Amino acid sequence: MISLQRLSYNAKKATVKGVAAGIITLLAYLLVVVVTTPSLPALSAIKAAFDINTTIIAGVAAAVGIQIFSSSYSRSLGCAISNRKTLGAGASGTAIGSFFSFFSLVPLGCCGSWLLILSFLPSIFGGTLSVFLVNYSEPLSYVSLAAVTGFAALSLLQLRRRLKGMAR
Repeated sequence: MISLQRLSYNAKKATVKGVAAGIITLLAYLLVVVVTTPSLPALSAIKAAFDINTTIIAGVAAAVGIQIFSSSYSRSLGCAISNRKTLGAGASGTAIGSFFSFFSLVPLGCCGSWLLILSFLPSIFGGTLSVFLVNYSEPLSYVSLAAVTGFAALSLLQLRRRLKGMAR
């Protein structure tokens, strides 16, 4: 394991940015859970979210943190990775994954405001697609999480290649 004392200033700064981004993502998710669940106390809604979606919540927060770290670290070294595509796709995957993960909380009484959103789905997407989105919200959440994680891994691989190229 790498000691924080041995990390360069750029690495420490990027690590702080990545951790902060992961925490902000986690807090934003939980804020949406609390705001859209007026029928439950905040702590009960948060507990229900973690009981059902721990993997999604932690995975999305970690993947966002990793992407921000790799982007920030590469920029500080002057070898910015092509972050427009990976960060844009990662942000889209994060939003989609979070959106689908909220559906699985509705039967628990959590995120009740999402019922209103669900009621609009047939008029927007049609009945068949709406039923598909609701019935398969959990697998779709995991597919989105896999996409976000894949983009984060791609960012790290690009950073590693650039660092190896700089070392030569």
